[in-house]
Amino acid sequence: MTRLCFLTLEDRADFVIDDELAIAELARRGIAVEEVPWRRAGDASGYDAVVIRTPWDYQRDLPAFLATLDAIAAAGVPLANDPTLVRWNADKRYLGELAARGVPIVPTTYGVGLTVDELRGMPGRLGVGECVVKPVVGANADDTYRVTAESASQEVVSRYVDRAWMAQPFVEAVVSEGEHSLFFFDGELSHAIVKIPRRGDFRVQEEHGGEILAEEATAELVAAATGVMAALGDPPLQARVDLVRLADGSLALMELEAIEPSLYFRMHPRAPAHFADAIERWLARR
Repeated sequence: MTRLCFLTLEDRADFVIDDELAIAELARRGIAVEEVPWRRAGDASGYDAVVIRTPWDYQRDLPAFLATLDAIAAAGVPLANDPTLVRWNADKRYLGELAARGVPIVPTTYGVGLTVDELRGMPGRLGVGECVVKPVVGANADDTYRVTAESASQEVVSRYVDRAWMAQPFVEAVVSEGEHSLFFFDGELSHAIVKIPRRGDFRVQEEHGGEILAEEATAELVAAATGVMAALGDPPLQARVDLVRLADGSLALMELEAIEPSLYFRMHPRAPAHFADAIERWLARR
């Protein structure tokens, strides 16, 4: 029987994880899966392959996480996604590279360290009344703030002392329309959802009260997401493309999740099978 390792995190209590649906589907195909916290997965020699699934605290110690991936790769164990892609995707300055390849993105500026005056002037420099500031290396909306000139504070600034940040205009459609996520397994579109923040918030994650709804992706969404994937070159085993609608009505990439995307298997009846199909194809090439 083929043995897979799904990397996860030690403390899963605060997260909504539905990988058991994919694990059950893989088991029906003779592929056994063990979920292992990434900090204890350096020796993966007993597995036929490792899939980075739910290590949703990696951003708190990125060097250690990358070292774990390097150890797995050095042991000759197939790893998805590839560590080179993971390194690139872990630093959100990848958005600028995708923009240079022709992908429409939410306008983004970057920096290191902040003062209150700089933060107060950030919306104006972006040409908007409100912006969002978040870490260049981050996940789960950790240390993500919605900022106006009036709300700029030392509290926000204190989170970015000698720390890289990024700032984007606040996209109103995130609240009114939601953030669209399209899921690609081995380069093939599987399913789509729309994430809507709870009333009074702008964060779309379930952990912050966001509402998750299945949706049938429109041709417009599929074209935009497919364009993002094409800019990557070789397709990874798993990727999630997050799209939002800008004020001019066009779609833009908010983020590309190609490390450990939440895949929302429960939102589509065929999603676990699509993922299992992709894993079987990926394993067959190795």
